[in-house]
Amino acid sequence: MTDDRKEKGRELLDKLCGNPNGVDGLPQNLRDYSLEHLFGRVWQGEDLELKERSLITCTILTALAREPEQHFHFAAAKRLGVPREKLVEMIAHTAHYAGWPNAMGAMRSLNKVWPEDTGES
Repeated sequence: MTDDRKEKGRELLDKLCGNPNGVDGLPQNLRDYSLEHLFGRVWQGEDLELKERSLITCTILTALAREPEQHFHFAAAKRLGVPREKLVEMIAHTAHYAGWPNAMGAMRSLNKVWPEDTGES
């Protein structure tokens, strides 16, 4: 079962970031937890769609002001087809509950991975 979860985790990681080995730089135990549990189980639940999980993750990272992780997850949201406008709206909404500085940091992160003037949605 662990190998199956690990493989599911690698497949999802590939879908999110275009690299099934995206966690290979981590220590072995953290890599295993990430692949088997986080991406192989938590992200695989049936009650939320993948885009919803992505948007929730982006919202949490915005609220917690985790800019380095925002880069990964904003790019993943883009790959999954979450419209940029939805991310901008999420950031504006989160600003009112988690603080303006957190939202400004999230906008910096979003603009780095998905500049506004690209014409992409």
